[in-house]
Amino acid sequence: MKPSILVVDDERDTREFMARALSADYQVATAADAEQALKALDADPGIVLMLSDVRMPGADGLQLLKAARARHPNLICILLTAFGTVDLAVEAMKEGAEDFITKPIDLDQLDLRVAKALKTGALQREVQNLRTQLDEQYGLENIVASSAPMKRVMDLVRRVAPSSATVLLQGPNGSGKDVIAHAIHNRSPRAHQPFLAVNCGAIPENLIESELFGYEKGAFTGAYARKQGTFEAADHGTVFLDEIGELPLAMQVKLLRVLENRSFQRIGGTESVDVDIRVIAATNRDLKDLVAQKLFREDLYYRLNVVDIHLPALKDHREDIPLLAARFVKELAERNGAPVTGITPAAVKLLEAYDWPGNVRELRNTVEKMVVLSAGGVLDVADVPDSMQAAPAPAVLSTGGTLGENERAQIISVLRDVGGNRSQAAKVLGISRRTLYRKLDEYAKEGISL
Repeated sequence: MKPSILVVDDERDTREFMARALSADYQVATAADAEQALKALDADPGIVLMLSDVRMPGADGLQLLKAARARHPNLICILLTAFGTVDLAVEAMKEGAEDFITKPIDLDQLDLRVAKALKTGALQREVQNLRTQLDEQYGLENIVASSAPMKRVMDLVRRVAPSSATVLLQGPNGSGKDVIAHAIHNRSPRAHQPFLAVNCGAIPENLIESELFGYEKGAFTGAYARKQGTFEAADHGTVFLDEIGELPLAMQVKLLRVLENRSFQRIGGTESVDVDIRVIAATNRDLKDLVAQKLFREDLYYRLNVVDIHLPALKDHREDIPLLAARFVKELAERNGAPVTGITPAAVKLLEAYDWPGNVRELRNTVEKMVVLSAGGVLDVADVPDSMQAAPAPAVLSTGGTLGENERAQIISVLRDVGGNRSQAAKVLGISRRTLYRKLDEYAKEGISL
């Protein structure tokens, strides 16, 4: 389908001339003034680009530009005038014009500049869509933090994000260090600048320097042109150094200099490159222990550890599992086109009972597997992987002796969640059916009604 364009000009011959010239590649509508143009835009939201003369009776092209962009923020606008000046062009660009063309109009140039404007607009929409997706995935308000440990993490994120302080994120694999790094960046003054991540453990030692700092043409065999490194490409933004504990000692020295001076040299270069960057580092290893083993520089450790945020293992904030599971079900059902609408409390109980050595990442992958393999509807106990069906509950029940009130309350709660199904209840509680029946018999003898 051809893109839709609106041509606005009070001179009939001019607007029809442009409409004919563009009609081969575009669906073209016309308007004689600003009032007609706004009505056309409101009536057809599919119009993606407006070509407008500046000098017209009534509202001029600049006034039309402001009004049209206010109503349709994604509209691409090109202004046309026979009386072009630098000041007018600057004002047009400030108001959001994509281009400014002087009359008389060269048809070849018109076609090229319309195509370029549409391409630029498409890229801008793609960037905006990606930013929206990032906000949805990494925005602070979308991070589940109902437990005390995660509330402490989020409090630190809110306090440190507006600054340029270096942050060290420590926590086990899969605990969400990348999500927290994005959240810090997205709430900082650098939010609209680059966020570039480097996994220090995934890049061969002989390539990591060029990855971080770039190189000059001819610096080594195969260096046919200058290449920017991550630090240069992220200027004014954030560099996320994941698995910082895997960084070779030789590179630790060079990273320390960058953190101290905010400058470096490309490989094969002699000039210093100055950058304005924020560094967020992350590790699943104990950096203090690596320092003691002489595997990590102590001075670099203290440079990185300006603000230290520890992310807990999922088993240490199980209270977040129900909300995380519900969020993942919704997100992954939409992504996979699966007819899954929710998850039962009984299934959630099983997920809460598991120890999650892979942390939040493993939970997400597990929920995706459940969603994809489910026949649809609400996920239930039968959808939980077999390996988790017999997982011990977080508060393990006694199999003998006197029953405590907490134990009894837990059994009653689980039975209610599974609708009285004793086999499912035993699985959720991590005990045998025989043990559950025995406990229920003891309740009955004590006169306790379920």
